[in-house]
Amino acid sequence: MSVSAPPEEVLDVLRRQDPQIADVLLGEARRQAETLQLIAAENFTSPAVLATLGSPLANKYAEGYPGARHHGGCEYADAAERIAVERATALFGADHANLQPHSGSSAVLAAYAALLRPGDKVLAMGLEHGGHLTHGSPANFSGRWFDFVPYGVDAETGLIDYEQVAALARHHRPTAIVCGSISYPRHPDYALFRAVADEVGAYLIADAAHPIGLVAGGAAPNPVPYADVVCATTHKVLRGPRGGMLLCRAELAERVDRAVFPFTQGGAQMHTIAAKAVALGEASTPAFTAYAHRVVEHARVLAAALAAEGFALTTGGTDTHLITADPAPLGVDGRTARARLSAAGLVLDTCALPYGDGRGIRLGTAAVTTQGMGAPEMAGIAALFTAALRDEPEETARVRAEVRQLTSSFPPYGR
Repeated sequence: MSVSAPPEEVLDVLRRQDPQIADVLLGEARRQAETLQLIAAENFTSPAVLATLGSPLANKYAEGYPGARHHGGCEYADAAERIAVERATALFGADHANLQPHSGSSAVLAAYAALLRPGDKVLAMGLEHGGHLTHGSPANFSGRWFDFVPYGVDAETGLIDYEQVAALARHHRPTAIVCGSISYPRHPDYALFRAVADEVGAYLIADAAHPIGLVAGGAAPNPVPYADVVCATTHKVLRGPRGGMLLCRAELAERVDRAVFPFTQGGAQMHTIAAKAVALGEASTPAFTAYAHRVVEHARVLAAALAAEGFALTTGGTDTHLITADPAPLGVDGRTARARLSAAGLVLDTCALPYGDGRGIRLGTAAVTTQGMGAPEMAGIAALFTAALRDEPEETARVRAEVRQLTSSFPPYGR
């Protein structure tokens, strides 16, 4: 589903007031319009979301929650946040929602603050198997404050080793179990995680930053009925502003809210919360449901086409918007592949490869689907990958030209 209204209109004031920053923003708009955005964590918001981010709510200080702010003049801030909360709880079937986290990591921090104490043991996916920095990285608050025990994927199938999850939980008796990943292209078995958590008396935290948009569109299973707390982002497939969100059971609502404010954050970003409300409203429509299913369909087509080109897909494919693959059969590692693809206008990420020494590539179909591309374009993109990886100047130039022709036919914000 392509969006409309050129973003240049937003830059008119800046052109007059601060041409230096206007040039930066115009350059970024041009970069997005002339290259393929295949980063799995990115998407194009609607013009309505962009307009809300630039609204007068950006001026408002609103520490606290609706009806209990530390500043005056919050009647419209309260209205915006109440709408956002109502839309989130209705869309995901949650008892309670908190839309104040500034990012997915902020949401995870708040979930840990609500449920854990420093030194508590936590079971989460290992970083080399697809876990996030907030799942125990020693460079992150999670690895410094809590005792993380990693679980992983099966060496043969690439799928989560649920027998290992259960065995580790029984042995370590963690306070919490985290299910979720940044590079696992299959659906977690939330019911099984819930059963394991119940067996050992642990909280279940679902980090659904990547699939939450698919959940909104009915294209992925919903973790809300199983998890005590669900952490998510409002960008990615959900197509909202960059930010976080928490969903939880009613009995944890006060603990979660206090963990966000005043424990881990100060004033809420009300323009962003209002933009989240807009995105949640858009996500509740039949058009978004159709979009979410197309995202998955396109990911499967692109994954199959990449496999046919010689890429080694982790888990053999995907159930989501996300694809992870090893380009080694084509003679390059993940970092080299990313650089060569970027030079040709194909923008994506690298990721860890379980049981391997190198890195693979991680990509997604959310943004290109938003632009209106379909299955034929996905197959064509896979062919462009192979050509770009040859690292031949003429081929790179040809791919770059084809990418620009493709993005011209499917502009992110209309003509």
